[in-house]
Amino acid sequence: MPEPGSRIHAVLLAGGMGARLWPISRELFPKQLVRFFGNRSLIQHTIERLHPVIPPSRLTVVCGSAHRHEISRQIRDLGLNPKGKILCEPCGRNTAPAILLALLTVTKTGKDPVVCVFPSDHVIGDVKRFHEHMASAIRLAEQGAVVTFGITPHYPETGYGYIEGGKKAPEGARRIRRFVEKPDEKTALRYFKTKRFFWNSGMFAFKASVMLEEFKTLQPEMVRRMARYIQSPARLRPALYEGLENISIDYAVMEHTRKGVVLPSDFGWSDVGSWKSLFDFLQKDENGNILNGDILARETRRCLIMGGMRLVVTNHLRDTVVVETPDSIFVSSMENSREVKSIVKQLKDEGRKESMHHQTQALPWGSRTVLEASPDLHVRRIDVFPRKTYAVTDKNGWTKRLFLISGNARIRQKPKTDVLSWDPGHGALLVSGPTRVENVSDKNLRIIEVAMVDTP
Repeated sequence: MPEPGSRIHAVLLAGGMGARLWPISRELFPKQLVRFFGNRSLIQHTIERLHPVIPPSRLTVVCGSAHRHEISRQIRDLGLNPKGKILCEPCGRNTAPAILLALLTVTKTGKDPVVCVFPSDHVIGDVKRFHEHMASAIRLAEQGAVVTFGITPHYPETGYGYIEGGKKAPEGARRIRRFVEKPDEKTALRYFKTKRFFWNSGMFAFKASVMLEEFKTLQPEMVRRMARYIQSPARLRPALYEGLENISIDYAVMEHTRKGVVLPSDFGWSDVGSWKSLFDFLQKDENGNILNGDILARETRRCLIMGGMRLVVTNHLRDTVVVETPDSIFVSSMENSREVKSIVKQLKDEGRKESMHHQTQALPWGSRTVLEASPDLHVRRIDVFPRKTYAVTDKNGWTKRLFLISGNARIRQKPKTDVLSWDPGHGALLVSGPTRVENVSDKNLRIIEVAMVDTP
């Protein structure tokens, strides 16, 4: 295990959308923010398992601006201060720009740490063995190697890219011979039998200076553009970042570097990249099922069934995925469940809100849940965090009333300058003009917001 004083820094990549896990994962609430296992989300599990190899003070999360506030909240829920730990991309440009941005930020102070890069949405079953492999990767990185964790395959998987290992290197690693794309079944079986091929996990370790030098050699234009991005005024940055090449770290650097090694790893890893991979990872019941929620399963075998608020009943079902949310239900054969990504694209092309967000949206000040939506009536539940403010907008042609269910608030309405105290005993509040509802307590404030079209 590295010494506590070692200069090690963790970079978590949290920019993915997780479309293959729709309808639980949505564009504005992707899988890394979802609690699939117990009371922790995937990103929270990822942060927790870094301890004690990497202290929480040496953490950078790279994410999109739409997810910044929720990631901040989830970091705070772990008892950590998110300040200085979150790095936002104006738009997603794949893993190479994200890693380069993190490296240039981490090294601003002149330090040259070993940087460990992990996706924030993977799961690992054996954390002790994971720590042992992290320690080996860090030692290799300190010697100047660019390390990628290669997962020892247990079967011929066609859903992952592979890395072929070559000559032996220290710590049980092998020199990287080549990266290969996702194979067909026949090729995957051949890879599996050779024992030289490993699943590409997307996890890395390297000295910051070593990887920056590789970027400068192999991607000089990207380095130049990124430096310009960092030095430019905020108003110019989005366009500059969007102009960066959309390219993975594998294509940009790993396939070309002469310093690359693959560290064979076996610690119960899954990228949770589809409902099938989630099914393969989790423990099954006596019928080979994974049941989560209020489920009644009769004559059901080898199924993944996830319920939300409603009772889900299945009858004589085999090898099927059923996922229920308040606004969408997904049903698919297990084998073809990866095709949900193309379904999400279709929903997005059609402008369907179900591709973007849930019925409940997480927002910087709290959350908003649609209870009813029709052409002439909108009913929403509003939850406001302690000491936060909900800004209510007045809509022409609509009458809007607020009903305080629990908590205590302070009301500010324009053009009035009066500040009103509001508690559940005061009845409905008619919104007239821009209104701010300030939660003045240490508990969540709950409001029901009813908007109706004005009748002539």
